[in-house]
Amino acid sequence: MHRVCFVLKVRQDRLDEYRERHAAVWPEMLEALSVTGWHNYSLFAREDGLVVGYLETEDFAAAQAAMASTDVNARWQREMAPYFESLDGRDPDAAMVPLSELFHLA
Repeated sequence: MHRVCFVLKVRQDRLDEYRERHAAVWPEMLEALSVTGWHNYSLFAREDGLVVGYLETEDFAAAQAAMASTDVNARWQREMAPYFESLDGRDPDAAMVPLSELFHLA
C-alpha cells in the first residue's frame, strides 16, 4: 500500500462552502472512491485555503484513472472547480500536487 499526500489551494473566500460540501459528500462519490482504490482518504484545510489530502492506495495513477472514468467524479469535479485557485482549466483531481515522503514512523 502506498501513502499519497497532496496539496491544493481553495479560494479563501469559499473555504466555508468547501467545508460544507465535504461534510455531505454524495454517497455515490464515497462508493466510487472506495471501489477505485482510494483508502483511508482524508482532507485537511488551513485557514488560508491550503488543502492537504492524504490517501492510501495500491497504485495512485490507476486510482486516479479509475475515478476519472466515473460519471459521479466528473459531476463532482465540475461542482468543485469554482472553489479552487490556479486550476488552469484542469479538474481539481488533475491539479493535485503530490508531495514526496520524507519520513514515516512505521
